[in-house]
Amino acid sequence: MARRVSAAFAKAHLSSLTARVAHGGEFFLIERRGKPLAALVGVGELERLEQGRATSARPLGALALTGAWDEVDEAELETVIQEVYRVRASDTGRAVDLGAHVPAGHRHSQ
Repeated sequence: MARRVSAAFAKAHLSSLTARVAHGGEFFLIERRGKPLAALVGVGELERLEQGRATSARPLGALALTGAWDEVDEAELETVIQEVYRVRASDTGRAVDLGAHVPAGHRHSQ
């Protein structure tokens, strides 16, 4: 957890604060009039934060696929979509006997 310090304190003790950050792994939240202005963090933590920002801007999962079709010609994409609809329409599924999975006392007679 970051220790809160005033901007005046940070200015007066910058050298010791940076040493504590660099070598002690501490964090400091610099405030002016009780409102956060900046944070003093180590280089490793800054790199981790920047890496997180870079990857969080990229969509994950299915959202990542939305841009995958940008380079596909529109006519080719339409052909793919039509093929999907054609295959779906011709799929008759498979027969399922639900009676085999229902206990004998719970089956409805027809």
